[in-house]
Amino acid sequence: MIADDLKALMLIPGLSGHEGRVAAAIAQRMPIPCTTDRLGNLIATFPGTGPSVMLFTHMDQLGFIVRKIEDNGLIRVHRMGGVPERALPSQSVVLSTRDGRDIPGVLANKSHHATQPDEKYSVLRASELYIDTGHSTKSAVEAAGITIGTPVTYAPNVIDLAEERIAGTAVDDRAGCAVLLDVARRLAKRTAGPTVHVVFSTQEEFNLRGALPAAQALTPDIAIQIDLMLASDTPDASDLGDMVLGGGPGMSLYSFHGRGTLNGVLPHPALVSLFEGAAEDKGIGLQRSAQVGVLTDLSYVQTVGQGVASIDLGFPMRYSHSSLEVCQLSDLEDLSLLLTAGVERIQPDFKLERW
Repeated sequence: MIADDLKALMLIPGLSGHEGRVAAAIAQRMPIPCTTDRLGNLIATFPGTGPSVMLFTHMDQLGFIVRKIEDNGLIRVHRMGGVPERALPSQSVVLSTRDGRDIPGVLANKSHHATQPDEKYSVLRASELYIDTGHSTKSAVEAAGITIGTPVTYAPNVIDLAEERIAGTAVDDRAGCAVLLDVARRLAKRTAGPTVHVVFSTQEEFNLRGALPAAQALTPDIAIQIDLMLASDTPDASDLGDMVLGGGPGMSLYSFHGRGTLNGVLPHPALVSLFEGAAEDKGIGLQRSAQVGVLTDLSYVQTVGQGVASIDLGFPMRYSHSSLEVCQLSDLEDLSLLLTAGVERIQPDFKLERW
């Protein structure tokens, strides 16, 4: 079921601020009705006793916003989120119109035969790139439904790789969404446990906008964020840690953005112990992460009210923010089992104080 949900969600464009189609697909798959708020967060509550838990992940993906349509029909864009400029030329994209159509296009790459020697090893800024949809005039582009403000994402793609690994668009964080759907189905069958608010948040890639208002409304005692964790099992990332595909879910012990927003998360010690114990009891491999350059919604959710006991859990993923990211299904399945087992261990007397 996780595989089916993941593949279906990866094929739905959902730029930050334009997550409606993704939210509708998730709501259709949820075992109980969901509500939404003014930022578009999707929320489902499973009542219980003891401390309340906000279990959340983001629905949106990064991409671009149309900023100008040239007279010759070529389209200029702004980046939305941490799009890697060195990986952009020649990528396939879709421009999603207001009436739900996806117009194909390509991020142009200068013809090799016209490229000068001093250009061959340079990276163009996104502002210098343009999208070619095949239309030859501005009026033709506009007649197709493309205007300033139209969202643009990598063309949806799913590729089944060896060893139950999946490559494709928006593994970050449709994989998290697929895991939470699986957890929600398990929660719907339980007979006891804490109140759990399952939240699929919006605009994470756009400066972490959606989850904070959801947390302010729900006022949880505990927050558990689900997102990717940088795999370090490739030559270009081997010095970043010991996170490997197939090694099981991950737990962050330290995250710090280190640029722009000087923010991060130091997890609540009781939650670290709780998930360590749950992993040991269930025989689940639990990998550990300590990363600089990482920032999640939890950085802000943890400061709501009197403070929220918080922890980041996730799955190892390669090639973050590329048009083709890679994860392994067994890690997602074990993450769902870990979350379910961990939440079951939260009793009414769970210690919320840090010391």
